[in-house]
Amino acid sequence: MQSLMPPRAPWRGRLVVLAGIVLVGLNLRIAVAAVSPIIGVVREDVALSDAQVGLLGTVPVAAFAVFGSLATPVARRLGLEPSLILALLLSMTGELLRALAGSAPAFIGWSVLALGGLGMGNVLLPPLVKRYFPDRIGTVTASYSVAMSVSAAVPPLVALPVAQAVGWRWSVGMWAVLGFAAVVPWVVVVAQSVSARSHLRTLVRRAPRSERPAVLVRAGAAESRLVRRSGLAWALVLTFFANTTCTYVLFAWLPEILADAGLGADAGGRWLAVFAILGLPASLVSPVLTARMRNPYPLVVGFAACWVAGLLGLMLAPAHGTAVWMILLGIGPGTFPIMLALIGLRSRTPAIAVALSGMVQGLGYALAVVGPVGIGVLHVATGSWEAPFLVLLGLVGLLLVAGWFACRPTMLGPEPMTGSVPFQA
Repeated sequence: MQSLMPPRAPWRGRLVVLAGIVLVGLNLRIAVAAVSPIIGVVREDVALSDAQVGLLGTVPVAAFAVFGSLATPVARRLGLEPSLILALLLSMTGELLRALAGSAPAFIGWSVLALGGLGMGNVLLPPLVKRYFPDRIGTVTASYSVAMSVSAAVPPLVALPVAQAVGWRWSVGMWAVLGFAAVVPWVVVVAQSVSARSHLRTLVRRAPRSERPAVLVRAGAAESRLVRRSGLAWALVLTFFANTTCTYVLFAWLPEILADAGLGADAGGRWLAVFAILGLPASLVSPVLTARMRNPYPLVVGFAACWVAGLLGLMLAPAHGTAVWMILLGIGPGTFPIMLALIGLRSRTPAIAVALSGMVQGLGYALAVVGPVGIGVLHVATGSWEAPFLVLLGLVGLLLVAGWFACRPTMLGPEPMTGSVPFQA
């Protein structure tokens, strides 16, 4: 079947793809992080109520869940690369239109669109890494995980100064430029692949039907069924859910926790930035180590230990040793890039990686939606932060149990056919 190989495979220019992956990573948290630092300014202009501000806190996880679940069927129909371009265009549109919003419902609605596009991007990146970099999954996952950490850490530092200088609308809308920059390399990739796809299809049509490679059949619902029946997939879902819930609860409530401890609202904001920035080293190291280890569960145990120590410290002595607790809590979410890497490492094909990424991130974020709201309700009901912290510690226990199953060295999907063409139409 070597005669069916096109002279130029569509993934040959991998530097362009790498640039596209990293640029998408730089967009994946901006729409979340760009608004909260200036929400006080925004609500004065578009009359956001307290309830609507609280709703905005749940929109990111909910949008990631809903649109992330849609990414798999969309990719099945359009293909990975066009679907990613669509996701970026949706996010750019939402960012620009919410910057022009004149009412609270419009601002919230366009925020859903902006975050929904990013939710699709969350799901599509792991299978793209699997498709173009099957030999460098850990390194490339680390690259875009670091970019995601940057996209969460930078906006809080510049959003308020820009809003004070030129207005909140510019501060919210300017990030769409990064979305446009991320679209460009993927347009190049799609354009370059057209001739290769056409050439390959011509060769396949000329070949005897019995010799046509099965891999050319577009991925369908079979991969989704395979993933849904997999214990590995469900273990990844639960691990992702536990880690994501703990992370987003701290993003939502950390300033108030520290303010209630007597440190003040300003200190809470600064420590929240530290919490986000400390994700950088973990994002850089953990995917690379995951790819090199047969079973990366020791890494999960290490990050879970950071979660436990940080949560206990923040619960028992929030005003004493705060720096230590925040460093530990900043390192704890390092399980997240491990799960992203495992999506590609445990999938035999990009089609399976699409289905697995959609299930893990779609369901994981859907389950995590109740986290920030539920913790807030529990805090109000009990009048303290002790019960919420105990819930978070229970989630870390779930992370440890599910992570053991998620990290086992098993592969999802049948063995590839010998001599098949590594190309998906």
